[in-house]
Amino acid sequence: MSVFRMGLAIWSHKGWVGSFLPSGSKSSEYLRHYAQRMQIVEGNTTFYAIPPIETVRKWCDDTPETFQFCFKIPQVISHHGELKENISATHDFVARMAPLGSRIGPYFLQLPPHFSRRHITQLDTWLSAWPTDYRISVEVRHADWYTSSGERELIDVLNRHRAGHCVMDVRPLDLGDLPGAEADLAHARDHKPHVPMRPWVSGNLALVRYISHPDTPRNAALFAEWTTRITQWLADAIDVYFFMHCPGEHTSPVNARQLYHQLAHHTALPPLPWDDVETTIQGTLF
Repeated sequence: MSVFRMGLAIWSHKGWVGSFLPSGSKSSEYLRHYAQRMQIVEGNTTFYAIPPIETVRKWCDDTPETFQFCFKIPQVISHHGELKENISATHDFVARMAPLGSRIGPYFLQLPPHFSRRHITQLDTWLSAWPTDYRISVEVRHADWYTSSGERELIDVLNRHRAGHCVMDVRPLDLGDLPGAEADLAHARDHKPHVPMRPWVSGNLALVRYISHPDTPRNAALFAEWTTRITQWLADAIDVYFFMHCPGEHTSPVNARQLYHQLAHHTALPPLPWDDVETTIQGTLF
């Protein structure tokens, strides 16, 4: 049976307090409250630093067993030196995260912009050494991979190792400015990769990073497109992990819930944890 999980790019955002997160929430409580509302989180924090074991244990204590982290491979592995020379460091990183147990979702490897087709053997070698107990998805950014021959070569390597494809969708950033959010949109356009959206799947795993527009209604056409695509993927027994980004992140929770509810009208999904939490809170008030 296929899996669909919805989450955000981060779990800590002060602007969510009083809306997505409970009023009065302290920063030390953000993860616990987030994990009561979403099913997964994109663990970008590990890209910048490998956490000490005490932090890993706290993350475990703060989250239910049903919650999952999708950790990004640290940049000291993906961006520094030869990828094939960082296999030992990769194993050390995976061992550090192991106490999280069932809370570990698919990891994802974000390759640097210079990593082109001529580095394909490095990726092949690294994936050959990837621990088979864990799933892995790969995101590419070099233009070489977005040609028909480049895509075929990448698909072959990823399928050979049962690795997923990380799909980046930055199209919402072209849906126009929004008063009050111009700076956030401009920053996102400058810093997000300008790669074409290629929704192909490998390794029976789709990991989607959708950079939503902060004005929720403007995402309607693309949400409809993604609803159709995800419904078909799930029918084809493909596991889907969907991360809702947003410039400034203020409206990413609302956008995530909008798409989740829309998808639930087309395929069987459990209630989003956020909805259950709100129902419980309302029940205690009335």
